[in-house]
Amino acid sequence: MHTPKKEDIKQEVFDLYDDYAHNRLSRRDFVQKLSLYAVGSLTVPALMSFLMPDYKGAIQIKPNDPGITETYITYASPKGGGTIKGLLCVPKDNKKKLGGIVVVHENRGLNPHIEDVARRAALAGFVSLAPDALSPLGGYPGNDDAGRELQSKRDGNEMLEDFIAAAAYLKDSEFCNGKVGVAGFCFGGWIANMMAVRIPNLAAAVPFYGGQPSAANVAAIKAPLQLHYAGLDTKVTEGWPAYEQALKANNKKYTAYIYANVNHGFHNDTTPRYDKEAAQLAWQRTIAFFNTTLS
Repeated sequence: MHTPKKEDIKQEVFDLYDDYAHNRLSRRDFVQKLSLYAVGSLTVPALMSFLMPDYKGAIQIKPNDPGITETYITYASPKGGGTIKGLLCVPKDNKKKLGGIVVVHENRGLNPHIEDVARRAALAGFVSLAPDALSPLGGYPGNDDAGRELQSKRDGNEMLEDFIAAAAYLKDSEFCNGKVGVAGFCFGGWIANMMAVRIPNLAAAVPFYGGQPSAANVAAIKAPLQLHYAGLDTKVTEGWPAYEQALKANNKKYTAYIYANVNHGFHNDTTPRYDKEAAQLAWQRTIAFFNTTLS
């Protein structure tokens, strides 16, 4: 099977995958439309394999890293899913209270990539909690297709309550200095925006390519925001101008970055939508922002 190279793949293929990953296309329709781009030795199975995440070869900080103490914990979410499981990561042998970061997954549950991001946050000097909103349905099922299907069965506002409860759990934990921020990706980006709306004492929010709250909700935001958008991600990024207008009208503190010529999901290094330069810059900016807001 011929292995494609990223530079040989048309943008329309990435757009198709984006529609599929966000449940706008069924698997059958995705495969059918993908066949239009299977030419020569580039087969549909080869394209499918190329587009799917690589959780074995692309994880940066693997489980049981010597610099981290990590534990799966559960916490109560009475307004959401009840009992929620999450990965709690703390720098190894840490003796002081640290800023806390809730790490919010995409629309497929707590997969290995998001656990990796939680470990990165701990290695950067924070205590992190990555909840699994699929906990009431048995948790992340081991692959993203099944994860998306499961997550579509949960109510978005109930899942928001699960992450609001995570922030409260982290704030009161023995490891945290009482200042909690949130970083979220895709679905998690919307959650991060909405946590800023809902939690008056949230210390910071970093939505990556996340859906925006309504203009009416912006007045409630107290936390400073750092927002990351992908230039090729027209469906999400087109909502930014109206959001920015509302933030300005309400005198909110924010910084926004739009990374040119990168796709939705550019921070996720397990898929070919990953853009190393943009991802590394966005993460550097994120950690610098949290160092300022959570210290």
